Amino acid sequence: MYLRIYMNWNSIENNLINVSFALLLITLITYWINIAFTNLPFFGQLGSILTICINLCIGCALLLRWINNGYFPLSNLYESLIFLTWGLTTVHLILEYKNKSRLIGAINIPVALFIIAFASLSLSRDMQKAAPLVPALRSNWLMMHVSIMMISYATLIIGSLLSILFLIISKGKSMHSQRSSTGYAVKNLEIIYNRENTMNINNIQNGNIAVENNRMNLLQSIDNLSYRIIGLGFPLLTIGIIAGAVWANEAWGSYWSWDPKETWALITWLVFAAYLHSRLTKSWQGKKPAILASIGFVVVWICYLGVNFLGKGLHNYGWIL
Repeated sequence: MYLRIYMNWNSIENNLINVSFALLLITLITYWINIAFTNLPFFGQLGSILTICINLCIGCALLLRWINNGYFPLSNLYESLIFLTWGLTTVHLILEYKNKSRLIGAINIPVALFIIAFASLSLSRDMQKAAPLVPALRSNWLMMHVSIMMISYATLIIGSLLSILFLIISKGKSMHSQRSSTGYAVKNLEIIYNRENTMNINNIQNGNIAVENNRMNLLQSIDNLSYRIIGLGFPLLTIGIIAGAVWANEAWGSYWSWDPKETWALITWLVFAAYLHSRLTKSWQGKKPAILASIGFVVVWICYLGVNFLGKGLHNYGWIL
């Protein structure tokens, strides 16, 4: 009887993950249509509704796994990937509600889709199965430390993605002031005038300045949003590292062992600390801190996945079987 219930719950859990994958694909198309055709706001609203459905499906799947196996579902690679997807959609919905920006969905949903596809299609069935916890994981710190770290990763990933978007849109141009952008537009207009003497310079000048100003406003908005999101993720990362140190002392008798995972968590912390320091002191503006945050995107993934695939350490149990 218990085995039948267990199999039924596993089937429901798998179906919820599959539904989430399908909805993520639809949501990706929806958000991109909204970005491509700004006169169709319906698609942006539909994207938000679909993201809520995805978040609920993944949340229910995690809850079923938690109830079914008797421990918080963050003990192996598959569970952490599913939880990271849930974290990305949760942070996405909160930020979208606060900032009314559909750009977050357009850049976040592809990453969430890739993660859940990797978890569902690339990992073997054995890696997706729940297994009894090893002694070191049988602690209440599992929920606190790992969940906070995963939420911090989700937040920092979204903030870093916005910095990457900033670099793509800016195409290497500096954004020191509105005046400099206007000067750039006027310079281009002079070139156009020399080539096409029959064109109306005033109309072109006004049009180019308006386009450039809109572009600068968009860049400023993306830059500020990235800064605020990373500013939210950094304290979470700090709390997660501290909680991990306390748990490590309880489990292994040492607060810090220079394990590869711990070392890369420190590197991640230092990269984003440098980013926030440069923004707070205003020593760097525009392109330089965005490059630093983009480096942080890579460092987060190395810390989360790269260390476990390439290195050996105390954090490798339950990840690669």
